[in-house]
Amino acid sequence: MRFSAIQRQSLIASRGVQKRSLAGGPIPASYKVKKNKFIEEWNGRREITEKSFTARPQRVLSLVFYVVVLPYGAYALTRSEFHSKGDRRYKDCF
Repeated sequence: MRFSAIQRQSLIASRGVQKRSLAGGPIPASYKVKKNKFIEEWNGRREITEKSFTARPQRVLSLVFYVVVLPYGAYALTRSEFHSKGDRRYKDCF
């Protein structure tokens, strides 16, 4: 038992350091990350959006339409349909 342990240690020491090949070798230069100037520009604009945003009347109107008017319109439409059909879900709400 002691002999096999000593023999194993001598085999490991004689082999030297294990070399790893990274699944086939080093990464070639063609696989390195290449910067895309359009992506970099978009990323830069994204970081300063709060500085470049301006609240124009048309933009505010569209924001109010999509955030307030459209959801309320869908709610009013479904509520009126439940009310006209006499559905039990409408009665449970009130």
